[in-house]
Amino acid sequence: MKLFTVEEANRLLPKVRAIVEEIQRAHRQLRAFREEARRAAQKSEANGGIDGGALFAAALVGMSERILELETLGVQLKDCERGLVDFPHLRDGRVVLLCWHVGEGDQIEWWHEWDAGFAGRQRL
Repeated sequence: MKLFTVEEANRLLPKVRAIVEEIQRAHRQLRAFREEARRAAQKSEANGGIDGGALFAAALVGMSERILELETLGVQLKDCERGLVDFPHLRDGRVVLLCWHVGEGDQIEWWHEWDAGFAGRQRL
């Protein structure tokens, strides 16, 4: 597990923001296919398909690739709709999570304990 200083996480934030925004776009595309995908799954034994299947597959692959990119950087995606990510961070001798989501600005301002989640966020 990579541990980030606040400065390292902030320097990486523009790249993370771009990746997360791509994940959000792909997620919205996939949600648009939700009902068709459900019907296709029900018909799968009869080789069912989905209208726009190539677009659905491209969005799914693109989203998966971007999530893997975040994971490779050491960043944890927590909520793709909200664009919520965490950066593992050493604080007072224990590992906590620096917390940021799309729309919060250009600097990380929050952290929380591993088990506290978003609701337990505290200002840096």
